[in-house]
Amino acid sequence: MAALSLAPDAAFAAEGLDGAKLSPLWALPFAGILLSIATGPVLYHHFWEHHFGKLAAFWAALVIVPLWLTTGTTVTAHTLAHTALLEYIPFILLLLALFTVSGGIYLQGNLHDSVFTNTVLLAFGTLMASIVGTTGASMILIRPLLRANDDRRHNVHVVVFFIFLVSNIGGSLSPLGDPPLFLGFLRGVEFFWTTQHLWRDTLFVACIVLAIFMVLDIYLHRREDKLPKIKDPTPDSPLRLHGKANFALLIVIIAAILMSGSWKPGISFTVLGTPVELQNLLRDAILVLVTFASLALTKAEHRKANDFKWGPIEEVAILFAGIFICIVPVMAMLQAGANGPFAPLVALVSHADGSPNNAAYFWLTGGLSSFLDNAPTYLVFFELAGGDAKALMTSGAATLAAISAGAVFMGANTYIGNAPNFMVYAIARDAGVKMPSFFGYMLWSGAVLIPVFLLATWVFFI
Repeated sequence: MAALSLAPDAAFAAEGLDGAKLSPLWALPFAGILLSIATGPVLYHHFWEHHFGKLAAFWAALVIVPLWLTTGTTVTAHTLAHTALLEYIPFILLLLALFTVSGGIYLQGNLHDSVFTNTVLLAFGTLMASIVGTTGASMILIRPLLRANDDRRHNVHVVVFFIFLVSNIGGSLSPLGDPPLFLGFLRGVEFFWTTQHLWRDTLFVACIVLAIFMVLDIYLHRREDKLPKIKDPTPDSPLRLHGKANFALLIVIIAAILMSGSWKPGISFTVLGTPVELQNLLRDAILVLVTFASLALTKAEHRKANDFKWGPIEEVAILFAGIFICIVPVMAMLQAGANGPFAPLVALVSHADGSPNNAAYFWLTGGLSSFLDNAPTYLVFFELAGGDAKALMTSGAATLAAISAGAVFMGANTYIGNAPNFMVYAIARDAGVKMPSFFGYMLWSGAVLIPVFLLATWVFFI
């Protein structure tokens, strides 16, 4: 791979990668690491659990080594520093802060199962996801929802719709909601842009999916009423919320993100050729302090009750280090547009007159986000649409909305489309819910979500 990717022409300008001259083979490590992430937890779980870090390092090395052999130490170091300082580190620090803070919020007690209770919990979780993130909302609410439905014969649908709404669709209204949107924020998309431009799409899709759930839950409740009752293993008890200090820390996180997007003191520090602005440095420092504050202010027993562990965020940090390295040449080739190796993809998302095909952006972003990680998929199509946040927020608003909605909504199509999906699946299975298989879940998403997304395409993107 390293030998084949060294094109005979000078593929690198003095300031970095020249995407127009890169061989398409440079995209193979990026495809390789995404396919590894997609197949590892499902097809070779034991091997993946113990060696995912080595696989991520392997794919990253297939970019770093040819890059170093071709350009030398300086360009390689500057390229990697740019990716690490401006994208990877802020991205991981936000996830770490949200993961730690949400893990300190524990909802104790058990509600009585009813259509009303289930619908309210799903609706509340959908709204909550854009504030604490899809992972945070999922981890806070999945166990109360499971306890409320653990005396039912039919409870699989409750978890499936929870994944649809709380773990995915609900995260579309802010950069805190889902990782793709925060990457957009780091690229210059304003904090409240998604709130202003996706609230109709989100309300439309979420209300339809929630209505389908209500009808199905009513039907299954009526079926169960005719059968002998199952003894409730967790009797009803009042709800008690623990870790309230973490809600104040969530406000600090939001304030830090807003500060970095609005306060421009014009002070920056250059590290390995990469300018790091003061407001962004301060934001990242606040996120680190919030993480430690949450650990100090939250009782250990509440985190234990939430089954809080560092494993998930550790895996995300390692895998995304590899992803952000592997995506560097892909970004360069996409920035070359019609002059680069991905010219056919540019044509695929464009009309004959050159205008963007927003329906194609929605489905291509969503289709890949269903099976690959939706954060790097978002970046690919963000660059394909021009990569200029100011232009995309104004004249290209419909295109950016299509990319954002596709990445967030369609992460619900499979267990591996978004990080919380498989976590919720594992928690529900451990709680005794007979969760569908990988392809069984896709039958659910195909029957419920795909028709809704087709309708949303007709309403918003054509």
